Amino acid sequence: MSPQRSNRLQLIEGTLRCLERLPPERITARAIADEAGANLASITYHFGSKDKLVTEAAILGLDRWLTEIDRGLGEQSAQTPAGRFRRAAEAVEASRKRHAGLARNFIGAVAKAQHEPKLRRLLAAGFRRSRPNVAAVLQLGDDRAGHDAAGLVLAMFHGMLMQVLLDPSLALDGERMKKAQARLRAVLPGRE
Repeated sequence: MSPQRSNRLQLIEGTLRCLERLPPERITARAIADEAGANLASITYHFGSKDKLVTEAAILGLDRWLTEIDRGLGEQSAQTPAGRFRRAAEAVEASRKRHAGLARNFIGAVAKAQHEPKLRRLLAAGFRRSRPNVAAVLQLGDDRAGHDAAGLVLAMFHGMLMQVLLDPSLALDGERMKKAQARLRAVLPGRE
């Protein structure tokens, strides 16, 4: 078999397709190369390792998911940030099953990152990039407090993803999310 030309984007796109349809243990370098139509050695050449490629693809996939949610919210700038948050939570829930493979592999990458400094730096950079984007989508502000609030939203998002991957009945639909938010507002008032 002759070597095939490949590039980073082909490999990332092939990895994203693998993340969506394969369980983590079946996402091998060979499966990715085959899906991408790439030479197996191109993974090491472009990314250094399969794990780094999978992590970069998972971060890009999560960024695309956020963009999908933002598009779903539309140009409703008149809507309150609380309303945008509820609508975003509904959009996440509506698209969660389609992105379950991505979520599983992202969580796996986070677990591996505790022992692999390169993966940890890559994921941390992804979070640093995501916070301002989430803040913009939810109209939380483009300052430190807005970015910090986005960090809390991301923590809730990822925590819910983990819970729902373990047991789908733990998902919060729109009405349950609304009641949960109201309870939090009641016990965590804005002023002390």
